[in-house]
Amino acid sequence: MDVTELASLAQEELLQIAGLPLHPLIVHAVVVLTPLTVLALLPGAFWPAARRRLGIVTALGALLVLGLVPITVAAGQSLAERIGPVPAVARHQAFGEMLLPWVIALFIVAAGQWAWFRYGDERVRRDSPGAARAMRIGLAAASVVVGAGVMVLLLLIGDSGARAVWGGLPS
Repeated sequence: MDVTELASLAQEELLQIAGLPLHPLIVHAVVVLTPLTVLALLPGAFWPAARRRLGIVTALGALLVLGLVPITVAAGQSLAERIGPVPAVARHQAFGEMLLPWVIALFIVAAGQWAWFRYGDERVRRDSPGAARAMRIGLAAASVVVGAGVMVLLLLIGDSGARAVWGGLPS
Protein backbone atom coordinates (compact mmCIF):
# COMPACT_ATOMS: atom_id res chain seq x y z
CA MET A 1 0.00 0.00 0.00
CA ASP A 2 1.54 3.34 -0.99
CA VAL A 3 1.04 6.82 0.45
CA THR A 4 -1.67 7.74 -2.09
CA GLU A 5 -3.75 4.70 -1.14
CA LEU A 6 -3.33 5.55 2.55
CA ALA A 7 -4.45 9.12 1.85
CA SER A 8 -7.59 7.83 0.12
CA LEU A 9 -8.30 5.71 3.20
CA ALA A 10 -7.89 8.83 5.31
CA GLN A 11 -10.72 10.49 3.41
CA GLU A 12 -12.89 7.60 4.57
CA GLU A 13 -11.98 8.65 8.12
CA LEU A 14 -9.83 5.59 8.77
CA LEU A 15 -6.85 7.77 9.74
CA GLN A 16 -8.51 9.22 12.82
CA ILE A 17 -8.61 8.24 16.45
CA ALA A 18 -11.71 9.20 18.41
CA GLY A 19 -12.52 11.81 15.79
CA LEU A 20 -9.08 13.44 16.04
CA PRO A 21 -6.80 13.56 12.99
CA LEU A 22 -4.13 10.87 13.24
CA HIS A 23 -1.30 13.10 11.99
CA PRO A 24 -0.75 15.25 15.08
CA LEU A 25 -1.03 12.15 17.26
CA ILE A 26 1.36 9.83 15.38
CA VAL A 27 3.86 12.51 14.40
CA HIS A 28 5.17 12.46 17.96
CA ALA A 29 6.25 8.84 17.58
CA VAL A 30 8.27 9.77 14.50
CA VAL A 31 9.72 12.84 16.23
CA VAL A 32 10.91 10.75 19.19
CA LEU A 33 11.90 7.45 17.54
CA THR A 34 13.81 8.89 14.59
CA PRO A 35 16.39 10.84 16.62
CA LEU A 36 16.72 7.92 19.05
CA THR A 37 17.48 5.64 16.11
CA VAL A 38 20.07 8.08 14.77
CA LEU A 39 21.56 8.40 18.25
CA ALA A 40 21.90 4.60 18.37
CA LEU A 41 23.30 4.36 14.83
CA LEU A 42 26.17 6.80 15.30
CA PRO A 43 27.79 5.24 18.39
CA GLY A 44 27.31 1.86 16.74
CA ALA A 45 29.47 3.04 13.87
CA PHE A 46 32.38 4.16 16.04
CA TRP A 47 32.16 2.43 19.41
CA PRO A 48 32.31 -1.39 19.45
CA ALA A 49 30.99 -1.71 23.03
CA ALA A 50 27.89 0.34 22.17
CA ARG A 51 27.41 -1.66 18.99
CA ARG A 52 27.53 -4.95 20.92
CA ARG A 53 25.07 -3.69 23.55
CA LEU A 54 22.63 -2.30 20.98
CA GLY A 55 22.76 -5.35 18.73
CA ILE A 56 19.78 -5.47 16.40
CA VAL A 57 17.85 -2.78 18.33
CA THR A 58 19.06 0.01 16.02
CA ALA A 59 17.93 -1.83 12.89
CA LEU A 60 14.57 -2.64 14.50
CA GLY A 61 14.14 1.02 15.49
CA ALA A 62 14.88 2.06 11.92
CA LEU A 63 12.34 -0.49 10.67
CA LEU A 64 9.71 0.91 13.03
CA VAL A 65 10.41 4.45 11.83
CA LEU A 66 10.23 3.20 8.25
CA GLY A 67 6.75 1.85 8.95
CA LEU A 68 5.55 4.98 10.76
CA VAL A 69 6.68 7.59 8.23
CA PRO A 70 4.34 6.61 5.34
CA ILE A 71 1.38 6.46 7.73
CA THR A 72 2.28 9.86 9.17
CA VAL A 73 2.68 11.37 5.69
CA ALA A 74 -0.65 9.92 4.54
CA ALA A 75 -2.39 11.21 7.66
CA GLY A 76 -0.78 14.61 7.05
CA GLN A 77 -1.98 14.65 3.44
CA SER A 78 -5.48 13.87 4.66
CA LEU A 79 -5.33 16.70 7.18
CA ALA A 80 -3.92 19.11 4.57
CA GLU A 81 -6.83 18.32 2.25
CA ARG A 82 -9.27 19.17 5.02
CA ILE A 83 -7.48 22.41 5.89
CA GLY A 84 -7.27 23.59 2.29
CA PRO A 85 -4.53 25.47 0.46
CA VAL A 86 -2.34 27.17 3.07
CA PRO A 87 1.24 28.04 2.01
CA ALA A 88 2.73 27.15 5.41
CA VAL A 89 1.02 23.76 5.36
CA ALA A 90 2.18 23.15 1.78
CA ARG A 91 5.79 23.90 2.83
CA HIS A 92 5.50 21.50 5.78
CA GLN A 93 3.96 18.85 3.53
CA ALA A 94 6.75 19.24 0.96
CA PHE A 95 9.40 18.71 3.62
CA GLY A 96 7.47 15.79 5.12
CA GLU A 97 7.24 14.01 1.78
CA MET A 98 11.06 14.14 1.51
CA LEU A 99 11.54 12.05 4.66
CA LEU A 100 10.70 8.59 3.32
CA PRO A 101 13.84 8.15 1.14
CA TRP A 102 15.96 9.24 4.10
CA VAL A 103 14.38 6.75 6.50
CA ILE A 104 14.77 4.02 3.87
CA ALA A 105 18.48 4.89 3.81
CA LEU A 106 18.52 4.95 7.62
CA PHE A 107 17.10 1.43 7.71
CA ILE A 108 19.52 0.16 5.05
CA VAL A 109 22.53 1.59 6.87
CA ALA A 110 21.35 0.37 10.29
CA ALA A 111 20.58 -3.12 9.00
CA GLY A 112 23.82 -3.19 7.02
CA GLN A 113 25.83 -2.10 10.04
CA TRP A 114 24.23 -4.77 12.23
CA ALA A 115 24.68 -7.52 9.60
CA TRP A 116 28.28 -6.54 8.86
CA PHE A 117 29.46 -6.50 12.45
CA ARG A 118 27.40 -9.57 13.34
CA TYR A 119 28.39 -11.79 10.42
CA GLY A 120 31.07 -10.30 8.18
CA ASP A 121 33.62 -8.15 9.94
CA GLU A 122 35.63 -10.75 11.85
CA ARG A 123 35.73 -13.26 8.99
CA VAL A 124 36.70 -10.66 6.39
CA ARG A 125 39.26 -9.10 8.75
CA ARG A 126 41.08 -12.46 8.88
CA ASP A 127 41.08 -12.89 5.10
CA SER A 128 41.43 -9.27 3.96
CA PRO A 129 42.11 -6.67 6.65
CA GLY A 130 42.14 -3.84 4.11
CA ALA A 131 38.68 -4.71 2.80
CA ALA A 132 37.31 -4.99 6.34
CA ARG A 133 38.77 -1.58 7.22
CA ALA A 134 37.28 -0.04 4.06
CA MET A 135 33.88 -1.51 4.90
CA ARG A 136 34.02 -0.16 8.47
CA ILE A 137 34.98 3.30 7.17
CA GLY A 138 32.21 3.16 4.54
CA LEU A 139 29.60 2.19 7.12
CA ALA A 140 30.76 4.94 9.47
CA ALA A 141 30.63 7.54 6.68
CA ALA A 142 27.18 6.34 5.59
CA SER A 143 25.98 6.49 9.21
CA VAL A 144 27.14 10.10 9.58
CA VAL A 145 25.68 11.23 6.24
CA VAL A 146 22.34 9.49 6.72
CA GLY A 147 22.11 10.49 10.38
CA ALA A 148 22.86 14.14 9.62
CA GLY A 149 20.50 14.18 6.63
CA VAL A 150 17.63 12.65 8.58
CA MET A 151 18.11 15.03 11.51
CA VAL A 152 18.35 18.17 9.35
CA LEU A 153 15.23 17.19 7.44
CA LEU A 154 13.40 16.31 10.66
CA LEU A 155 14.25 19.75 12.04
CA LEU A 156 12.99 21.43 8.85
CA ILE A 157 9.78 19.40 8.98
CA GLY A 158 9.23 20.19 12.63
CA ASP A 159 9.98 23.88 12.23
CA SER A 160 7.69 24.25 9.23
CA GLY A 161 4.94 22.28 11.00
CA ALA A 162 5.20 24.45 14.10
CA ARG A 163 5.10 27.59 11.96
CA ALA A 164 2.07 26.24 10.10
CA VAL A 165 0.23 25.67 13.36
CA TRP A 166 1.55 28.50 15.52
CA GLY A 167 2.85 30.98 12.92
CA GLY A 168 0.04 33.46 13.58
CA LEU A 169 0.94 33.94 17.24
CA PRO A 170 2.83 37.10 18.22
CA SER A 171 6.42 36.58 19.32
